[in-house]
Amino acid sequence: MSDHPTPSARARELVAGAYDTHIHVAPDVMRRRIDDVSLARRFAEVGLAGFVLKSHYVPTAERAEVVRNAVPGVDVLGALTLNGSVGGLNPVAVEIAGRQGARIVWLPTVDCANQRECQACEPEGATPPMWAQLQADLAEQGIMAPAIDVVDSDGAIVPALREVLSVIAKHDMVLATGHLSGDEITTVVDAAADLGVRRIVVTHPEFTSQRLSVQVQRHLAERGALLERCFTTPYTGKVSWDTLFDHIRQVGPEHSLLSSDLGQPFNPPVEDGLALLADRLLEAGFTEDEVHVMAVTNTRRVAAATSAVTA
Repeated sequence: MSDHPTPSARARELVAGAYDTHIHVAPDVMRRRIDDVSLARRFAEVGLAGFVLKSHYVPTAERAEVVRNAVPGVDVLGALTLNGSVGGLNPVAVEIAGRQGARIVWLPTVDCANQRECQACEPEGATPPMWAQLQADLAEQGIMAPAIDVVDSDGAIVPALREVLSVIAKHDMVLATGHLSGDEITTVVDAAADLGVRRIVVTHPEFTSQRLSVQVQRHLAERGALLERCFTTPYTGKVSWDTLFDHIRQVGPEHSLLSSDLGQPFNPPVEDGLALLADRLLEAGFTEDEVHVMAVTNTRRVAAATSAVTA
């Protein structure tokens, strides 16, 4: 593996007790840097509280329970992403995930209509997402899931999504917006808040298929959503570091949530992601308190950690 930056001791200490709420690790349908049990052990070694297992294709609540039992003391949480492999906007899948203790429900990512339309929008030199090849393989086999729409022609959320949001609210799970467009995200966040969803995360607003303006991000923050700032988005060249920093400043660190989105074999170790992002933020002039809020306070809010967090 290639050389990667190493987090500073200061950053390690600053993110201690945090959750990484967006990672991609083995077992998976594509190659990953590390498996979930090994990662849990590494999180324990560096003082991180836990992580959320994200898969674009399968539910992960059962895996999470196995890992928690294998590595006591690290809070590994399951999730569900509403792509075609689980039936799209499927309230039954959400209900089952909720009963199994899944923490986050992502709206469609690889199968949403917006992501399909934006697939050719990667900046020159940016590293393409690993799932792009799998999607191409499925298309070549003629079994790619139909694109999933979350709003109708009148701009209202579709009935299936209304059912999904109601189930999320019932189980007090976290709604993450997936790879929707800016207009779709705004519509969905407004509807989710009205339907009683308490915790909403806007998935990587700087990603190539989102590119949310500061004005839109501010509106979403006013509705109570947290804006997710992923390490990999600037690290892999999908947005500049300066743009990421500017968005955090203009929207407010208190409305931002740090995550890594790591797990790819060619990227840094997953357990380093939050601290590496903290180092970049400190170098850009953010205070330790601001970084702590984004890395620890807000990730624990999403994870619903019950133990006290010290400032």
